Amino acid sequence: IIGICSLCLGRGGASIYGKQFEDELHPELKFTGAGILAMANAGPDTNGSQFFLTLGPAQWLDGKHSIFGRVCQGIGVLNRIGLVETNSQDRPADDIKIVRATVPM
Repeated sequence: IIGICSLCLGRGGASIYGKQFEDELHPELKFTGAGILAMANAGPDTNGSQFFLTLGPAQWLDGKHSIFGRVCQGIGVLNRIGLVETNSQDRPADDIKIVRATVPM
């Protein structure tokens, strides 16, 4: 996986807001490095239930995907995910699951 590590929960589908929802873009939020958490989409205002984490800077995504978090601990785990063997469709050879995540308050 080069540049972006896509992690999906299930096969996609509806979010808590329904099938799709609008982008929430903030110009000050940028894809500056590893660990940026953002919504995956198929174009403007097509956010659903899929998200991704970056493995490095990805400036070409600025203004196109809603950023809503970042990895603040455990970046080594993300780096290891980025090293996982992939198939010809650039999908991990083995399932990668997020078993636990916390949101600091």
